[in-house]
Amino acid sequence: MKIADISMRDAFFDALYDIARQDDRVMLLTGDFGAPSLDKFRTDLSRQYINAGVAEQNMVTIAAGLALSGKIVYIYSIAPFVTLRCFEQIKLDLCCMKLHVTAVGVGAGYSYSTSGPTHHATEDAAVMRILPGMTVYNPSDNIMVAAFAGMSYRDPGPKYIRLDREKFPLRYEEKHDFSDGLALLKRGKDMTIIASGMMVHQAFKVTEELLKHSIDAAIVDLYRLSPVNDNLLLQVMGKNKPVVTLAEDLVAGGIGSIVAEVMADNGCQSRLKRLGTENQYVFQYASRECLHSHLGLDVASITTGILRWLQ
Repeated sequence: MKIADISMRDAFFDALYDIARQDDRVMLLTGDFGAPSLDKFRTDLSRQYINAGVAEQNMVTIAAGLALSGKIVYIYSIAPFVTLRCFEQIKLDLCCMKLHVTAVGVGAGYSYSTSGPTHHATEDAAVMRILPGMTVYNPSDNIMVAAFAGMSYRDPGPKYIRLDREKFPLRYEEKHDFSDGLALLKRGKDMTIIASGMMVHQAFKVTEELLKHSIDAAIVDLYRLSPVNDNLLLQVMGKNKPVVTLAEDLVAGGIGSIVAEVMADNGCQSRLKRLGTENQYVFQYASRECLHSHLGLDVASITTGILRWLQ
């Protein structure tokens, strides 16, 4: 099956499976989850797979012990469960000890749209990126996801990778180098949209609408949320161009805050508009598309908001 035809989760674990077959130090711990890509680990690499049960805090501590024994460890669960539920354990057991453990969370943003605030991942990136030594990846396509499997295997230290549940068009070529932490996907002379994850694809739709109003917008994919490549980010934003950040996450602490911090620290005086989820939890149980309409994150609302802001 082509990489474009599978979920982000399967793209990641298929790539990790190939690595684990070659290196028995690789261990995968899950919080009682099933998936075709995980079944291969259970069947073929049973000594490298542990079902830790619905006990995410304990799973982090087990992972720390394995890492201290020389293992390269991955822990997997729904995004809020593998981050917020065990934040103290990640801070103390992984970050303070600088261990080679990667947390993989599925369900970025409103992927679990009908499951309510317990499953919505709108704070996880903001919380994880503030941890010293933590690298946070937010991929936008499966080429990137597969690359992150290899990068997380090679690079020491704690990491967090956010995976979406949906399938998205491929934006990158095979063998693309993702070490920069961000990429300029579309050039534009009038303004810059900085997005991450699935909202990168939303940004392309928005730029098509903006062109109808003679506004040529650039698109930047900020796929590494921590550490941020400040110099490159400032370079691709362009001097004195208006900047809009686009994310499903809470505005506070998300990529809007990341960009605002970089701009403030470097004396950048470009106009900045942060679009995302305002200070609220979403209790509507509906499709992701409906939630976007409710939150003003659909293409029409984003476009209208940008046009009003630019006036």
